Amino acid sequence: MRKILAAALFLTLAAIVIPVLSVLTEGDKKPEVQELDLGPKVKVLNSESGQVMTLPLEEYLVGVVAAEMPAAFPAEALKAQAAAARTYTLRRMETGSSPDNPHPRAHVCTDFNHCQAWIDNEEMARRWGKAFDSNLAKIRSAVFETAGLAIYYNNALIDPVYHSTSNGRTENSEDVWGSRMPYLRSVASTWDRQSPKFRTSVEVPVEAVTALGGAGAIQQVSTGGDRELIRGLEYTSTGRLKTVQIAGRTISSIDLRKALNLPSTDLTWKVSGEKVIFRATGSGHGVGMSQYGARGMAEEGRTFEEILKHYYTGVEVKAAY
Repeated sequence: MRKILAAALFLTLAAIVIPVLSVLTEGDKKPEVQELDLGPKVKVLNSESGQVMTLPLEEYLVGVVAAEMPAAFPAEALKAQAAAARTYTLRRMETGSSPDNPHPRAHVCTDFNHCQAWIDNEEMARRWGKAFDSNLAKIRSAVFETAGLAIYYNNALIDPVYHSTSNGRTENSEDVWGSRMPYLRSVASTWDRQSPKFRTSVEVPVEAVTALGGAGAIQQVSTGGDRELIRGLEYTSTGRLKTVQIAGRTISSIDLRKALNLPSTDLTWKVSGEKVIFRATGSGHGVGMSQYGARGMAEEGRTFEEILKHYYTGVEVKAAY
């Protein structure tokens, strides 16, 4: 009888202990985690400090997207921005120390006037405040979910230029920079009308305008001819200025915009007293992807790849690494 009771007790304990040990053993196994490829190392010149940072490409892109596009934009727009910024960086890494590179120690810099904007976590925290954690998580997701993807035309990395807001159509590359790129074609971008930068106005002192025209412009204003101080000469197919005349002197609209810090080259103006009031449509050079257009497309349910293929004609999006 005792032997029977002992056997029963043994079987009962085995029924309890063995499953527990099995669970503990399974729990001790480390889950297989696929490590994210953070890409090649990129050398980044911090334009403020003058220091060259070496960062994994994907980590660098988090700071670029945070600086270049509002975190409030939809995820697919942020992904499109990440892919464009990745393509730009990889292209710069390919060209290396080219003659037009003012910072040969680095592939890119943090000055948006020359390369792409970039901010660190400290600056993100300053800008976003309490939304820092959620915004950073959103941007990191956009970057890491597109990790390694870049934009190609005929199997070559494109120059993925982008701007804030178009005037309803993007611009052909040759109308801005003189060289025709087959993937930088003018396309419709009606979503930009919802951008806060679609219509803006800027007041500029008359003296700043006359300085561009030289002595002739100064003389013209002094003799009461300020109504014809500026005259549009050539326009692009999208209605943007190509060249203007200031008191007989012809300058490009690009130079006009840069000299007077104007939002775009789609301009009208009037002289009022000692000021010239410029009314601008759109913001930026107008070539390539419109960021507010990307926002509008994403809000309609378009994917980041659809956005990129709309703004960059004839391209494909594929893995670079």
